Amino acid sequence: METFLQQSLFGHYQIFDTLKNLYIRKKFPSKIILSGEKGIGKCTLAYHLINYTLSLNEDHSYDAKNYKINSENKSFKLIKNKSNPNFNLIDVEEGKKNIDINQIRDLISDLNKSSFNKNPRFVLIDNINLLNLNSVNALLKVIEEPNDNINFILINSNKRVLSTLKSRCINFKVSLSQKQAIEISNRIIDQDIYELFNQELINYYNTPGELLKILKLSEKFEIDIKNLSLKNFLSLIIKNKLYKKDKILIELTYSFIENYFRNKVNIKNVEILNFYNIFLKKIINTKIYNLDEETLFMEFEDRILNG
Repeated sequence: METFLQQSLFGHYQIFDTLKNLYIRKKFPSKIILSGEKGIGKCTLAYHLINYTLSLNEDHSYDAKNYKINSENKSFKLIKNKSNPNFNLIDVEEGKKNIDINQIRDLISDLNKSSFNKNPRFVLIDNINLLNLNSVNALLKVIEEPNDNINFILINSNKRVLSTLKSRCINFKVSLSQKQAIEISNRIIDQDIYELFNQELINYYNTPGELLKILKLSEKFEIDIKNLSLKNFLSLIIKNKLYKKDKILIELTYSFIENYFRNKVNIKNVEILNFYNIFLKKIINTKIYNLDEETLFMEFEDRILNG
């Protein structure tokens, strides 16, 4: 399910209430960063905050008591149809590695137009670590301009962000314990996740978003994640080149590899430690220069999984 269609908010109630109350008191920060692990629910939290504010004076407004978006409210329908004049979403476009400066220029052009019915306007920027230097500089110009009616919510999955951008925003750390992550996953799928996953995979991936992605991909490729260890899971993905069949699996495979290393690396095993450091640099270069992942994954399989 796409994030904006997730009508129930599971967890993060304290942050939601804090920001809701600030909005009621007209002290809502106009520039916010929501920071936390990927898949923890930052974007869902942002969409709920946005729907709460935009639907306040609408029929079927946001249900703040039960932390739920009413599918009948106008703001939700407009966001769903990607036609809400008071909402802008910026994210990496299909086939690109970074948020392009032209996306920011288009945003600036759009923000210069009057808001709809004088309602507040929200700009949601996902993956802000993927803003390149030119994009950040262009964005800084617009967020520094005083405008009480425009609010920026930036999403950061615990990646390094340029200090020039970070220093201009209020940072809210979003977190979940593993127990909370499991409870939320169970509520979303209405099933006990331990019945579906190998215990080792759950120990490695403890955010609802990642667990649900793995579940969805296991169903798509008929992978028995209940009886596969992380090592065997990785071997299956690389050997069968499943990452070539679904772009989500590329990023998950990187995550699988990094977590596998973290479990195996220790200061006593100098050979693996050195290879780990070299391999992480190769991952970074592969992402930056849009290189082929196949060579990298096969090297990992040969040196580590089969070594």
